[in-house]
Amino acid sequence: MIPIRSLLAAALLALATASPTAAADPVFPPGARLGMVPPVGLNRAKSFIGFETEDQDVKVVIADLPAEAYNEVANAFKGHPSGVGGVKPESLETSAGLGYYTVENAKDGETNVKRYSMIVPGIAFSGYVAVQVPESAWKIYSDDAIRKMFASAVVRKEVPADEQLDLLSFKVNERGEFKNVRTLAPGAAVILADSDETSGFEAAPFMIIGLIGKTAATPDDRGRLAQQIATTIPGIREGRITMSEPVRIDGQPGYETRIDATSGKDNTPVTIVQWLRFGSRSAMRIIGSSPRDQWAKAFPRFRAVRDGIQPRS
Repeated sequence: MIPIRSLLAAALLALATASPTAAADPVFPPGARLGMVPPVGLNRAKSFIGFETEDQDVKVVIADLPAEAYNEVANAFKGHPSGVGGVKPESLETSAGLGYYTVENAKDGETNVKRYSMIVPGIAFSGYVAVQVPESAWKIYSDDAIRKMFASAVVRKEVPADEQLDLLSFKVNERGEFKNVRTLAPGAAVILADSDETSGFEAAPFMIIGLIGKTAATPDDRGRLAQQIATTIPGIREGRITMSEPVRIDGQPGYETRIDATSGKDNTPVTIVQWLRFGSRSAMRIIGSSPRDQWAKAFPRFRAVRDGIQPRS
């Protein structure tokens, strides 16, 4: 028989080596492709993508930047290893790859703060983190604590589609069988696509859905606004409006505009539809773009997605 004393010793040893000493799992804020292990006291932020303390004094903001941003920072680091303006960049091995970060003292109003920023390589994007810590929290959220958090940074290839769509201020009930979902502006705009960033969205049908902070009261104003902002669709060249007329969308006044243009690095001939659905203070902008030879199959998908968009209750 094993002595009781030996059993107690084994139990104490098991407790000492159990999960409390194991590394915590990285936390991905909703919609983020970059995650990390936040220090104790930092929880998911309510009004932005990242983490914050309960009193909102300490903030960790996480964002996606274009893929080329990382290389630009890396080249600047190599070209100016001593830094610029008294701020010296540091390199740091992270779970996401080699990161570059800076620390600087600043003012937020009358409050002394420390600001940290880091960039890491992602998968067709660059992960960016910005941290602000007021002087009152420097002992808790020290340089070492922030560096340890940065070192835990990791990226995920995909953010679940439902997670991204749940951030929007409107519901997308129909996805038109699009393969990829990408957040463009957290809570405000999203892209649905058959292609991805690597090969270029323009090579296949895709949609952009978002809100614009303007509306139009009269039919004449609606037509002018629709044609005006149709010229601001990014990435198109040699655009020519082929149709622009009022429509009703889910019982609300709207405007449909169609454009023939070229788009993308391969100068793909595309046909684009833009729908505006006017509200009292803002308008919803729905853009569908397709290579011209795929338009006949793409347009019903665009319309199905459009008709499945509803306000959140």
